[in-house]
Amino acid sequence: MKETRISDPRTNDRIRVPEVRLVGPGGEQVGVVRIEDALRLAQEADLDLVEVAPNSKPPVVKIMDYGKFKYEQAQKLKEARRNQANTILKEVRFRLKIDKHDYETKRKRAEGFLQAGDKVKAMILFRGREQSRPEQGVRLLQRFAEDVAEWGTVESTPTIDGRNMVMIIAPLKSKVDAKAEQNAKRAANKARPQSPEDPDGSADNAAAADKTEEE
Repeated sequence: MKETRISDPRTNDRIRVPEVRLVGPGGEQVGVVRIEDALRLAQEADLDLVEVAPNSKPPVVKIMDYGKFKYEQAQKLKEARRNQANTILKEVRFRLKIDKHDYETKRKRAEGFLQAGDKVKAMILFRGREQSRPEQGVRLLQRFAEDVAEWGTVESTPTIDGRNMVMIIAPLKSKVDAKAEQNAKRAANKARPQSPEDPDGSADNAAAADKTEEE
């Protein structure tokens, strides 16, 4: 599939309008000036004049380092794509009449997915006349969302999809980051070499305790 390319903004001499609304390199509003004056100010600052709002009347331009701007934009796009690729949609299926044990099993599984940074697609499979009672499905999914609220937040509210009802729950970034940091610390502690005389690290713990008492 061919990727849609967004055209680059006009810069410097390619900006062919009589007047522009100029923004300085520090974000300060200079005001409406002639294009010649805007180009001169950009040249004096050894920077570029970039059209940032071509549809405004007059167009808005900003004095900036265009090469640096393009690099930063490319890095942001790359990071966004990487985050999107790393987010996996995991599916958890329910029956409308689900027993307590099965529900708890699926809740714990969903929490594990959210803790790993994945989204959860909670789906209720309606059978027969159950399709005439969608409000029961909504209540079940709302209860499920409340039960996993420590690790996730509702991204897409319950909706009917054919004979099913679907809700999407996204992981809470702060919780995921905290767990990842905790796991990294555990891994670092396991990898730390121990002294033959102190294989369990008790000497370090004792030293830390002595330091606390001194304080």
